[in-house]
Amino acid sequence: QVQLVESGGGLVQPGGSLRLSCAASGFTFSRYSMRWYRQAAGKERELVAGITSAGGVKNYADSVKGRFTISRDNAKNTVYLQMNSLKPEDTAVYYCNVGPILTQNYWGQGTQVTVSS
Repeated sequence: QVQLVESGGGLVQPGGSLRLSCAASGFTFSRYSMRWYRQAAGKERELVAGITSAGGVKNYADSVKGRFTISRDNAKNTVYLQMNSLKPEDTAVYYCNVGPILTQNYWGQGTQVTVSS
């Protein structure tokens, strides 16, 4: 079955960096666009970044442009989110997403990112 497992979250000071990883299995990874979402406490889940199947096209939320970079390694079935110049407002649970695969969207369990001094 489809599985997405995020890792790399943690506590970081403002201005710091983190790299999130999402290891995928159970589907042909190289055929699907992948996305990172985040959800802050009390707020709706929002799209942070997306990348097409071969990695040729990337898009970002305005709030993270110039600071975050999405990438993927199709040989490792993994998508990454490099986050630089982190701000307290980036604090959220970050989720990996793929879909639809046969009409269904899939989510990882999420990884907490906290930006605080």
